[in-house]
This record gives sequence, C-alpha cells and structure tokens, in this order.
Amino acid sequence: MWHIVGHEWAVALLSHSAKNGHPAHAYLLVGPSHIGKTTLALNYAQALNCLGSDVPCGHCLACRKIERGVHPDVRLMEPEGSVLKIDQVRALQHEVSLSPFEGRWRVYILPEFHRATTEAANCLLKTLEEPPPRVVIILTALRIEMLLPTVVSRCQVLSLRPLSLSQVQEALEAREVAPEAAVLLAHLSGGRIGWAIMAASNPALVERRARYLEMLENALERGRTYRMQMADQLSQHPENLPDILEMWLSWWRDVMLLSGGCKEEDIANLDRIMVLRQQAKRTGVKVARSAIQTLCATADRLEHNVNPRLAMEALLLSLPSLGA
Repeated sequence: MWHIVGHEWAVALLSHSAKNGHPAHAYLLVGPSHIGKTTLALNYAQALNCLGSDVPCGHCLACRKIERGVHPDVRLMEPEGSVLKIDQVRALQHEVSLSPFEGRWRVYILPEFHRATTEAANCLLKTLEEPPPRVVIILTALRIEMLLPTVVSRCQVLSLRPLSLSQVQEALEAREVAPEAAVLLAHLSGGRIGWAIMAASNPALVERRARYLEMLENALERGRTYRMQMADQLSQHPENLPDILEMWLSWWRDVMLLSGGCKEEDIANLDRIMVLRQQAKRTGVKVARSAIQTLCATADRLEHNVNPRLAMEALLLSLPSLGA
C-alpha cells in the first residue's frame, strides 16, 4: 500500500527497515521538486506506525490518521513563509524528548530543508548528533549542496530522480486522465510525478506555464526597456521565480535539442513545437547552451539571496535578441 509512483529501490529500502524495526534516526530525501519526496516520507511514517500485518496497510487507524495529518506522533513541519525558522526546530527538540504518545515511533518530516535558516540548521544538528530513542527525522531538499555538510553527514541520504515519461503517463491514465492530455503532461512534467498529478486536476498550473512562456517569447522579441519592466514585474513575487526559471530552462533545453537534431518526441513543450522549431533555426545549439547556463546561474544566485530584481534584470538583458 505504498502510495508512491516509481522510486522502487527507495521503497524497498524503507520497507525493509520498517519491517525489521531498525530505521535510521535521520533520512535526507534529495531530488527535484514534486517528484514524491514528501509523499514517500509520509508513507514511511505510516509503515513505521502501521497496526496491520502488511505495512503500510493504509486502512488501520494509524495509517488513516497519518493520511489525514492528525496522528499525534507524526508531524509535517513546513517552512513558515519562505524559511524554516529556529523557533520551529526548538519546538521539535522539545517534543522529541517525549516518548511516542500513541504510535511506535515519533516521525518528524521537514520538507524543503534547504529553506532553513543557518541558525535553524545548526540547532537541528544538535538533535541529529544525539538522537533520542524512538524518533525518526526525515528531511527533504532539492540538492545536497544546499545543506550544511554536517547535517548531510548525519543522515542516510536517498537521492531520488525524476521518473520516466512512460511511468508518469501510465500513472495519469490510471487516474482517468485522457491519453492525449497524459502524454502532454508527462512531457511537461519532466518526470516530476507530483507536478503532473497536480496539473491534471488544476488547469491553472498549465495556464500559468503558458503565460510565463509567452513572457519569455515576448522578451526575446523586445528591447532593453521591455525587459527591464518585465524584471521589475516578476521580481515583485520572488516566491514564483524558481518555478519560472524551471519553465524557461525547459524551453531552452528543447531549443538546444531541436538545434542539435534530436527527435521531437524528446522535447518537453510538445504543444509549442512550431515556435520551438523556429527559434531553434534562429539561435542554434551554442546560443541555447549559453541561455541555459545563464538561467542556472541565476537560479543559484537567487538561492543565495541575491536581490531578485537585479538577478532578473541581469538574466533578461543577457538573453539573445530575436527581434526583426
């Protein structure tokens, strides 16, 4: 009853540790956003506390409470606003000193731990160094490099990768998504099953993607003033910038693939193939690769708290001009 698509090796490892009753005191699940890290962590919490014979059964009282988020021994501690704060970690440290109230294990899941403040990360380090009994802490992050090495070294690291497009497509069709839509969403997701499932039930995600891709196309056709205005507009909502950069990266990867002669079925943005073909002819592999490098550098700068407007201005002004 593991409610996770793919990541079979990780499921097998965690299932074995749950059944033998010897989990690690801390895990770090690493991988791109929306590929199932938090879902896997919650399933593991169910397996550790399941009252059934084949864990996690998904039907016992413990499994159902964890699924609803009301189990007293399982906590999902998400960042407050944009960061995970030291007060949240201190509250965790107070609780972990107590014995499980109802289940076998206290499980604390801290998603997006790369968003923890340095003070919060150092505070948690004390608990990781001297873990209490009957407590399992699960962190998730985009990349190992975004965390303190001392935190990483005290966790069992599970590096999760995007799923194959066929796995995503099959999972969507199993949820009664029309085959044509399932193919498109699988490609757009880049193997991120969580995003694909959300997009299948929330058309606004796909509509937002279309809007941001149109903004990129317009920027490439327009001059410096327009690009500066766009940078100002986008930087007013810095929480959206990581997703926007990921969409633009996907676009330029497609341009580079088409410029290099790859097959169209290998690209992500299948619904915009005509525009991509035109842009691939006008730019070529070298220009596309340069754009990808600039986008990756901008994403890295934003992770290190560079001023969002300055970062977006530098990015947009560096992109090629395709105006007539």
